[in-house]
Amino acid sequence: MDTGNNITGKTAPERYVSGKSFEELPDAFRKLAELLGEDQFELVAINENYVCDGEIRLVYLMNDAVESFLVFGNARMTGVYKPDYEGEILADLSRQGKEYILVVHQEDTVVTLFFETLTLEKHLYDYSQIGHFWVEGYEYLRQLEYRLAILRDKYDYIGGDSCNALEEKLAALVEFPPLNYCCYPAVSEQYIVPRENPWIPSEKAFKVIEEVTVKAGDRSFGRWLGIYRRFPFKWVARRLAVMLHKTRHIRITECLLEELGKASGGYGNRSFGKKADGQLKVLTEKARAKQTELKVKGIKSQILREEPFTIARDSIGFKVYLMKWQKGRKDCTVEIEEM
Repeated sequence: MDTGNNITGKTAPERYVSGKSFEELPDAFRKLAELLGEDQFELVAINENYVCDGEIRLVYLMNDAVESFLVFGNARMTGVYKPDYEGEILADLSRQGKEYILVVHQEDTVVTLFFETLTLEKHLYDYSQIGHFWVEGYEYLRQLEYRLAILRDKYDYIGGDSCNALEEKLAALVEFPPLNYCCYPAVSEQYIVPRENPWIPSEKAFKVIEEVTVKAGDRSFGRWLGIYRRFPFKWVARRLAVMLHKTRHIRITECLLEELGKASGGYGNRSFGKKADGQLKVLTEKARAKQTELKVKGIKSQILREEPFTIARDSIGFKVYLMKWQKGRKDCTVEIEEM
């Protein structure tokens, strides 16, 4: 019997599992160690049972761009699992013959998983028409920040093979403070997962936004980017953030939205079954009819949807929105209408 050390707390990546260092572990086992080290252990219940066809699924990364799970193969489970538990996780992974044994302590209860294989399962989706309107004010920039953030999470946590070349390039924009949560948070503060040094712009981010600026033909914004390169101070970042919602600079935002549309457009949409898909279709057709009316009046609009996850369902329901652009003399704002 080959016994490994505990995987627990913030030191998990530095620990050893089954006699191997963290860096030597297969990718799926490293992902498991990272989850447990962050006190994350959420099993997927299928038909009120956590074992289905000999497989157990553990939630890895879930957002509008990707749904991913660590799949324990040829698996069985004993003990008591607390699905609503939030607190410190104490875990131990060992191996006996061809079978792995994962013992997880949730406070005073213990659940044990016996399995032979561990793989990452991922489902990629088009996120260019996803919208959450939790924070008001220049919602189109907040939706842009949100999509860039979930794209970067997909790239960081799932890996480069989950992103195309354009996505990989655009993911750098989370390191451009005028566009990230420093200036346009898409969610309320308690839901923000802070990044290290979010106010410091990166060279990759500069190159991407400079390309977009050239494409938009905005020389004034380009001059301020040059100033920001030389003086990467907060007040310059905030100045650029303000410029992004000015009508005269709105082409920058439009180009970014177009690029994200190209980047994620090749992925499919979620399907929730014939009945639910039909309900979503009715709401979408209603929004398209309204969009046609607005177009006749010269008003630009965009159809966005809010939807739950397909496997590990959350509390979010189906919603379809129409985001109507209002380009004023100075500022560009939007009005949100729910169908």
